[in-house]
Order: sequence, then C-alpha cells, then structure tokens
Amino acid sequence: MDRVQSPLIPLVGKLIQNNPGTISLGQGVVNYPPPEQAIASLQSFLAESNNHLYQGVTGIEPLKAVIQAKLATDNQIEINHQNSIVVTAGSNMAFMNAMLAITKAGDEIILNTPYYFNHEMAIAIANCYPVLVSTTKDYQLDIKALSQAITPKTKAIVTISPNNPTGAVYSADSLQGVNDLCRDRGIYHISDEAYEYFTYDGAKHYSPGSFPHSEAHTISLFSLSKAYGFASWRIGYMVIPQHLLMPIEKVQDTNLICPPVVSQYAAMGALKTGIVYCQQHLPQITRVREIVGNQLRSIPHLCQVSSASGAFYFFLKINTKLDDLKLVKQLVKQYRVAVIPGSTFGIENGCYLRVAYGSLQPSTAKLGIERLVIGLQDICS
Repeated sequence: MDRVQSPLIPLVGKLIQNNPGTISLGQGVVNYPPPEQAIASLQSFLAESNNHLYQGVTGIEPLKAVIQAKLATDNQIEINHQNSIVVTAGSNMAFMNAMLAITKAGDEIILNTPYYFNHEMAIAIANCYPVLVSTTKDYQLDIKALSQAITPKTKAIVTISPNNPTGAVYSADSLQGVNDLCRDRGIYHISDEAYEYFTYDGAKHYSPGSFPHSEAHTISLFSLSKAYGFASWRIGYMVIPQHLLMPIEKVQDTNLICPPVVSQYAAMGALKTGIVYCQQHLPQITRVREIVGNQLRSIPHLCQVSSASGAFYFFLKINTKLDDLKLVKQLVKQYRVAVIPGSTFGIENGCYLRVAYGSLQPSTAKLGIERLVIGLQDICS
C-alpha cells in the first residue's frame, strides 16, 4: 500500500469544502440525473421480497439480457460461448477484477500516459507494476512504443477511449493495432469505454471487443456513471473472455458477493432508455465545451490545449515552472476554482492540469473558466 498514490479527488474536494464558493472543474461527473425509467424500475425491485437476498455473483439475468442487447446494438459486440458479461459495482471494480484475475505479484501492465489514476492505483494494489508508455503530442496511441514495452512479465495493455484525462478519441485503426499486438504477443487488451457516448466534431467511438477474433484476449469495461447520471449507484459491467469467468467470479464473490441488486434494477430502467438519454443532454455539454475551450485557447502564451474530441475533459500544459499541486491549491484558495494536477495522471515533466466540464451549466462554466484564466494570468505570467 505504500506504493499506492493517495487519491487526489478527495484532497481537492476537501480544498473546495474549506473554500466556500469554489467552482469545481475537477471531478468528472455529469450535471443531469438518472432517467425517470431508472427510478420507476425501483418499484419492481421492491415488489419482490427475494430481492433483499443475495443474488447472482455476476449479476441478475434480466439485466444481463438488457446489457447483451445494448452491446449488440451500440458496440457491435456479440455475446457467445467465447465471452461473458459480468455486472460490477462500477467500472473501477471491473478493472480491479481484471487485475486480480490475470496477474500474479510482480507482473506488468502497460498504461498509456497520461493514465487514469485509479488504473495505476489498482495495478499497485495487485502488487504489480505499471509500465508507462508515452502517447503522441496529440495524446494518440504509439503502437511501436507499445510493442517495444512488452516484456515476458507483461499481462495487458490498457486503452481508454474516449480518454480520461485528455479527451482524445482513438481511431479504429489505432485500436485494431493494439488489439492485434495483444493477440500476437499473448497478452490482454483491456479497453475502458466509460465515455463511449461522449464524442464531438464527428469523432466516433469504437469497441475493440467488436473486432473479429478478439474475444479470447479482449476485456471491455463499461459504466453507467457518466451516460446515465448514475455515479453513486455504482453499476458497471465487463465483457470478458470465457476462460476468465471463474477467476473473476472468485474475485467478485470474495469482494462483493453480488452487485447491489437495487442498483441493477435501476440500471435496467436506464439502459432501456438507450443512448438517446445521453444524446439529449449532449447539446448542453457541447455548449459548455465550446465556452471552456474558447476561453482556454485565448491564452496560448500561458497554456497549450490539445484537441479533445471526446469525454468531457481538457488536458492543459501550463507554461510555468510551478509545481502543479501547488498551483491547484493556489487557484482554489485565491481564485475559487478547482482543477486536478497532471501529476496524478502520471505526468512528471512540466506542469499540467485536467479541466472537467461535464457537470457545469453554461453560466457556471463561464464564471469558472474566467476564474481559471484570470488565475493563470496572475500566477503564471
């Protein structure tokens, strides 16, 4: 546990709490609630007394049937004898399940940098080691560098598309390249797709689990937290090779026994509304994205903003020699605006900040990003 970094989100949350009036551009959540159908489905849960007892380790069958239909329609992933669905308490748990199922102490997992910090933390908790591979200047995958990073101890390459923290969206060719590399080298491709519906400017999301002959080495992770405003309900799911089902059942039965059944009923209601529920909220998120992006691009002498065609993040390179965490604290205390330091995402050279905009109304986004720009101008000029 000494090797596991402390989570920065609670730390920044404490800073916000101690500085009332702070606008958070920190945590990655959306500003809309779950669909009405999700709440209505709770009546079905309450109507059946057996629902208060333990249920299936990998999820209740009615929910898995809904997920199977969603995967076929939205992801072009077919569930057959070669793979299985496992419902989890969020996609973070799905990633932890995968780590414990496919590794032994001392193994290596390849992460593209900047990485999602909870992935790096889970690898360390499993007593394994992250191998960090740089992405391109636009935060796209470097297939050659990934290939060169594989060793006899490598168990998987992790991709996140759309990406947290950069907002990058990977092309089908790029993801196919990683998937083929994993197949050829006898390792797993772990694909985190929590932001699958959040794309802009014509960008398209692709699921590696849909590629031909990918079932035996692809682990796909999904979440309801973002698309359905479901963060606290803690429901996600994973599609795994069939040969991993028993190891993951062992992990999940020990850690959770079964996914929370009340949340699974809510998830059934949410998933039945389909992608259209998220899509009806995307225009407002797109407007907020434009407000934030335009303000950030107005100060090119202070920060570099890479193209971000997915998720709801901008990853900024700040032109300063200041420590990123020190800058974050100063922005909260003096300018009442909160962001996340880039070092928590594995960036050690330079000062980087992640700006999250998914939870903001346009008026709040305008005020928050104005505070950030003024703060950067005052501190870093």
